[in-house]
Amino acid sequence: MSHSFIVCSNLTFSWPDDTAVFQDLSFTLGGGRTGLVAPNGAGKSTLLKLIAGEQRPTAGSITVNGLLGYLPQSLPLSGDLTVAEVLEIAPLIAALHAIESGDADERHFTTIGNDWDIEERTSAQLDRLGLGGLAFDRRLDTLSGGQVVSLGLAAQLLKQPDVLLLDEPTNNLDLDARHRLYDVLEQWNGCLLLVSHDRALLDRMERIAELDRGEVRFHGGNFTEYEAAVRAAQEVAEKNVRNAEQELKREKRELQEARERAARRAGNAARNLKNAGLPRIVAGGMKRDAQVAAGKANEMHSGRVDDARVRLDEAERALRNEQKISVELPATNVPAGRTLLTAERMQVRYGDEPLFAADGVDLTIRGPERIALLGANGAGKSTVLRLISGDLEPEAGRIKRADGRIAYLSQRLDLLDLDRTVAENLAAFAPQAPDAQRMNLLARFLFRGARAHLPAGVLSGGERLRATLACVLGAEPAPQLLLLDEPTNNLDLVSVGQLESALDAYQGALLVVSHDERFLAAIGVDRWLRLVDGRLVETGPPDAG
Repeated sequence: MSHSFIVCSNLTFSWPDDTAVFQDLSFTLGGGRTGLVAPNGAGKSTLLKLIAGEQRPTAGSITVNGLLGYLPQSLPLSGDLTVAEVLEIAPLIAALHAIESGDADERHFTTIGNDWDIEERTSAQLDRLGLGGLAFDRRLDTLSGGQVVSLGLAAQLLKQPDVLLLDEPTNNLDLDARHRLYDVLEQWNGCLLLVSHDRALLDRMERIAELDRGEVRFHGGNFTEYEAAVRAAQEVAEKNVRNAEQELKREKRELQEARERAARRAGNAARNLKNAGLPRIVAGGMKRDAQVAAGKANEMHSGRVDDARVRLDEAERALRNEQKISVELPATNVPAGRTLLTAERMQVRYGDEPLFAADGVDLTIRGPERIALLGANGAGKSTVLRLISGDLEPEAGRIKRADGRIAYLSQRLDLLDLDRTVAENLAAFAPQAPDAQRMNLLARFLFRGARAHLPAGVLSGGERLRATLACVLGAEPAPQLLLLDEPTNNLDLVSVGQLESALDAYQGALLVVSHDERFLAAIGVDRWLRLVDGRLVETGPPDAG
């Protein structure tokens, strides 16, 4: 489509401390669905805020052609707002109800305009997003986080915008709500620019925009096709780096050999001239000629070395710095027949209401099973993990745990002492391990050199997860059962890949709560459980129905 909905020209943006985010960034975006990807901190959310007009560029310009809708990552909504107020239809609803009650004031008709079907259209939109039957006068503080996100999206869609900006729209959504969102966006006909780490959602995009080193590069196709193109380009870049390194070595060797030959020739020539008895002026001329020839040869080979260095620099710039975790964890091995946990009729109460069904929840975990725990938001998934770990005691039922460590990583990632360095945290988890062994483990989790001595409190979300995994998986004794609660939330795509590679090395049992289907498939989940109406039901993967 030739029409440009978003035009970004020479955009420059810096924070108040003069830290540059963008410098002379230019791109145009037409119709269709575009996924914007980049590591955390690259400026994806900032770019959306600039396009939406919530922040002003330091220099350059942004033009948006058409009506704009924008759903930020954190919705600035007060809990005392009603559904109608969030949807910005409260005046319309009030006017309709006033007319229905017999009030024929002209201002009511002016307020309604042509929106006589606003209730029907709104209800239909809410239904598409799984919010059917939601009363317009219901307050936000009675809704779940996922419902609030879906409601915010419904508010933007009701505007019927030409340009729609979405920042991490699947955060806080359960699996069913995610699939409803996927269906709604696949039917979108305007210009959609979406920031997300949800690979299943990115696979429903028509193009991927990569924000990298201050530039936006567009790749046709969905995220899977983008990943394949990136892998192919990375293989070519790695080959080019290897070739450039070999070329540089060869040119350096030839330079050294040329200098040695020149030195030998100069020495031989000096002896020959001395023995030849030539006049001093003739001998001096021959010596100068030899020096000029040697200088030209040296200059030629030095130039070739410099050219080889330039080609190596260019090849390395094309190479992506995508570090992978490579680690072996034999101490976490669990025999296939070993029973790690037996829970019978587990029950807890919130107030006077039981969380689970009357007969509670039963669960048995054996061997190195990899279990996914699914269910709607609020069903009690995190509570099940806390009961298994011992972080929460059941009010009824019994839990029998085998000897061996259970490690629980909550959504808060609160296992580390934030005032201690990464190395000091690991030493607390594995005090008997030699220092060299601990530093080697941290290096395998990508904390090398000075990075291992950073305080945990200054780490990014992805770094903190890696540090926590290093401490948990390297602990004494090693865990035989690992509990993970939404581990990919707020991680960039590179960090998710690093988490997957770390878990690939883990040989114990694993129980994970996640709505990320691609992540669950990548870590090899072989058992699927779902909390439904307070009961734990054995099921299959989501795409298997």
